[in-house]
Amino acid sequence: MKKDDFNLQDFLPYLLNRAAEESSLEFQKLYKDRYGMLRNEWRVLFHLGNNGEMTAKQIGDQARLHKTKISRAVHRLEERRYLQRSRSATDRRVENLALTALGRSVYHELCEIAGQYDTRLAAQFSEDEAALLRKMLHRLAHMV
Repeated sequence: MKKDDFNLQDFLPYLLNRAAEESSLEFQKLYKDRYGMLRNEWRVLFHLGNNGEMTAKQIGDQARLHKTKISRAVHRLEERRYLQRSRSATDRRVENLALTALGRSVYHELCEIAGQYDTRLAAQFSEDEAALLRKMLHRLAHMV
């Protein structure tokens, strides 16, 4: 039997997924231990922190998250009083989501933690390598 020439370990989508998963799980330890948050909750919190008031659909479009995952994350963040919902004045089917004062405080604390983690992760490379990696990842992330 001929050995397959395809090397999964060098397949770019596989490598990207592994790198993303490893770095994400390591970072998750920091926010999960401190705040008990799951990955999707962190992502929703950060989208609201970065953008201000948003709908679940807007978060889903930006974060590429399924609406059921957003719904669960919103529910858990609301239980912790990190966000509040309000009905849209123009469309009663739509809820606007916004961080509460507590949610903004947690967001700012997590921004600091995320910045430190990003610095630690980037320190594995030279400044030029880290800048090139970010540039290449941005390019791949915005492929259509």
